[in-house]
Amino acid sequence: MELPLVVGVDGSESSLKAVDWAVEEAARHGIPLRLVYASLWERYEGQTPSSSLDRPTDEVLADTIVATAAERAHRRDPDVKVTTAVLPEEAATALLTEGHNAFAVVTGSRGRGELAGLLLGSVSLAVAAGASCPVIVVRGDAAALSAAHGRILLGIGEAARGSSAVDFAFREAAARGCTLDAVRAWRCPAHETTDHSLLIGDAAAYHEMRAATVVDEALGGAVDDHPDVLVRRTTLEGQARKVLLDRSAAADLLIVGARRREGHFGLQLGRLAHAALHHAACPVAVVPQRV
Repeated sequence: MELPLVVGVDGSESSLKAVDWAVEEAARHGIPLRLVYASLWERYEGQTPSSSLDRPTDEVLADTIVATAAERAHRRDPDVKVTTAVLPEEAATALLTEGHNAFAVVTGSRGRGELAGLLLGSVSLAVAAGASCPVIVVRGDAAALSAAHGRILLGIGEAARGSSAVDFAFREAAARGCTLDAVRAWRCPAHETTDHSLLIGDAAAYHEMRAATVVDEALGGAVDDHPDVLVRRTTLEGQARKVLLDRSAAADLLIVGARRREGHFGLQLGRLAHAALHHAACPVAVVPQRV
């Protein structure tokens, strides 16, 4: 059975943009779309009255929200199969549970109840930091949301080959028929020792060479598995966060990994992924990697 692309909807403008983006994503991969609204109305209203005229206000609102989102998705692409669900749970809890059987979970960057000063909604942050599947937070300008750049941006971390983020990035680039920009940032410590033979004479060249090696190792066999994907390997001096945020302005999707440690609870999101979710100029996919 094909795993669906799950989208959290709440009636906000941000979630409607997420629905639009998710319809295109589902069509690329040929997978169904599942629209989920999390509501606690059953806990507060008790048993549903038999007459629809007496239905609790929150239940009517929930049904309206998912129906509106489903109709919007159908208008955008009638060939994408859409199902809906209203779940009597907290939003983050519901989406984390849905993620156990999902291709990915998609959210908007802000929800209806978020404070104006927040850069990223609390639900989106909690889901991205704890989901067992990739989480995509839809943000960015019109060019990024419409995939006008023709480029996927992959941040290369320290993980060896076999990274879930690398595999996800290649699948995305193949489905879109676009370039995969694999980027590794490097820095040359100001007070580094030159005792190592390779550091004698040109420490910067050593660090750049090491960064290139990390990129090659991370991409590994994925390059051979996807011969039709054009890969651009890039190493740049600077802080990883700044390098990726700058390059996100010319990307349709930024993909970063997040380590999930077994037995650890709470938010498991690195500083790079956290910064990307708050500040990237395009949608961001956080892909969990069990360690």
